[in-house]
Amino acid sequence: MVVIEPNVAGLAIFAGLWTAACLGFLVLSGMFPASTRPAGARQAGGRALVLVNSMLWLALAAAALVYGYVNLRLTSLIVVGGLVLLFAPAPFDLLPTSFCDGRRGLAALVALQATALAVWAAIPGGGALI
Repeated sequence: MVVIEPNVAGLAIFAGLWTAACLGFLVLSGMFPASTRPAGARQAGGRALVLVNSMLWLALAAAALVYGYVNLRLTSLIVVGGLVLLFAPAPFDLLPTSFCDGRRGLAALVALQATALAVWAAIPGGGALI
C-alpha cells in the first residue's frame, strides 16, 4: 500500500471528509430550487436548515479537497474521491424518505457536516494549517 499511497491515514481521513461532503450534496440537491422542496423543508425552520447546510457543505467540500490535495498524491485523491462519489448514494438510499426530506434529516446533516469540519480543524495537516 505504501507504493500506492504512503499516507494511508490521510487517505482514510480524506475519504471520511469527502463522504460527509457527498452525502451533504445528495441531501441538498433535493432542496433546490426552493419551489420543489419537500413540505418539511419549506417552513421557516427548514429554510434556515437548508441555508446552514449549504454554507457548511461549501466549507466542508473545500476543506476536504484542500486536505486531499496537500496530503495525498493526486492519483489517490482522484481515485478515492471518485469511488466515494460513486458509492455515497448507497447509505443515503437506506434511510427513509421522510428522514431525508424532513427537518430531522437536515438537522442530522448539520451535525454530520459540523463534526466533519471539527475533525478537519483538529487534525494535523487540516485546519491546523490555517
